[in-house]
Amino acid sequence: MTATTDVRRAAVAAVAACGLVAGCGTTTTGPAAQPTKVHDQHQGQGTQGQPIDMVKTTEADWQQVARALGRPGKLSADGTVYRVGFPRTDLQVTSYGVRIKPPFALGSYAAFARYADGSTMVMGDLVVSEPELPKVTDALQRRGIAQTAVHKHLLAHDPDVWWSHLHATGRDPVAIARAIRAALDQTATPAPAAPSSPPPLDLDTQRIDAALGAKGSNDGGIYKFSFARKETITSHGRVINAAMGVNTALNFQPTGGGKAAINGDFVMTAGEVQKVIQALRRGGIDIVEVHQHALDDEPRLFYMHFWANTDAVRLAVALRAAVDASAVKPA
Repeated sequence: MTATTDVRRAAVAAVAACGLVAGCGTTTTGPAAQPTKVHDQHQGQGTQGQPIDMVKTTEADWQQVARALGRPGKLSADGTVYRVGFPRTDLQVTSYGVRIKPPFALGSYAAFARYADGSTMVMGDLVVSEPELPKVTDALQRRGIAQTAVHKHLLAHDPDVWWSHLHATGRDPVAIARAIRAALDQTATPAPAAPSSPPPLDLDTQRIDAALGAKGSNDGGIYKFSFARKETITSHGRVINAAMGVNTALNFQPTGGGKAAINGDFVMTAGEVQKVIQALRRGGIDIVEVHQHALDDEPRLFYMHFWANTDAVRLAVALRAAVDASAVKPA
């Protein structure tokens, strides 16, 4: 066997492998659109095997993306991630008698980051009703947007709602935005509402902050916390951060009398999963799901949704024990 034959066989194998990965090679922008070249996700390492880092951007850099998606986003404080939200204010979802507010667990989003090699990566999560899920799946797959998880965030809830994580990497962020918009158009996701001041919180936020060792924020009447991994996380050879959705998110929805329903996500390495489960159960918190958000993150990360509805300060103490069982810090 000659060296030339070996090279040819390797090239054929590489092409075949690329064909098995959604988003590897091309992304389309619509049913009649021509394929647009995107970055090869399997050649995502920088020089000497170093991950490719994010670069800072401005709001102006993302205006065409905002237009393609039909709504504005928000740039992270460090300028690396442009995140666009699509709250499902149209869905009337209840779980264990609690009416779920959109900022609590019904917020679709797409997070865009630009990289030093000129590529853009998008990670996100779409909240869809059960009848919408097949149509959204088909729309994403037709346009080369990868789905990296399909799961639920809540236990018993009505109507049935699913969450589909998405991923894309390419040279044209507007083409990716149009592909995501095509999937959103398969849902009843409403147009964005005018900004308004969040309602006051019927919670002892000072004691909750003290218990969690962090400062929460009021997002539409939901008290929220975010914790980032302490180590560098990569996907497809590129650095990803908490603003992309790689975070422990703790959400408190007031339910009266100082009580709150809690839901969110713990981000964990494999060795932390059982420790976090045990800490949550010791605090009387139910486990909803254990799953992944990405297909090739490094180190390998898992995410856990949870639920409880009782005294908010007591729940914050229980959540702190689970936070301390994983290598995270306030984001």
